[in-house]
This record gives sequence, structure tokens and C-alpha cells, in this order.
Amino acid sequence: MTPFPAPTADLLTVPQVMARLQLGRSAVYDLLRTRQLASITLGRARRIPTHALTDFIRTRLEQEAA
Repeated sequence: MTPFPAPTADLLTVPQVMARLQLGRSAVYDLLRTRQLASITLGRARRIPTHALTDFIRTRLEQEAA
């Protein structure tokens, strides 16, 4: 039987995304507001799935390569 990963391991906070992208708080919230970066809201907390961050980076790399 395979153990399930901790659910919070798949979700990042805004400060974690800020650190990974080396962007400021406003820039990250702009990406969320414009839906360039997907997120979910749990209560009042905003969380970004790790796959959404990976997809965002992949999309940006493809745009820059084109």
C-alpha cells in the first residue's frame, strides 16, 4: 500500500512562490489576478498547486523560445 503524500506538500503559499520565482508580493498577486498563475482559495488563504507553478514556468519558457 502506497502512503499518500502530505496534501500541503502539493500546495505553495504566496511567500514560497515569491521565493521560487524571486519576485515580489505584488508581482505574484498580479500573476494570480490575471490568471497567468492558477491558485485555489482555502478560507482566506491563497494556495498555488505545485503543478500550476511548473506549468506557468514551462509556458513562459515556450513563449520566450518562440
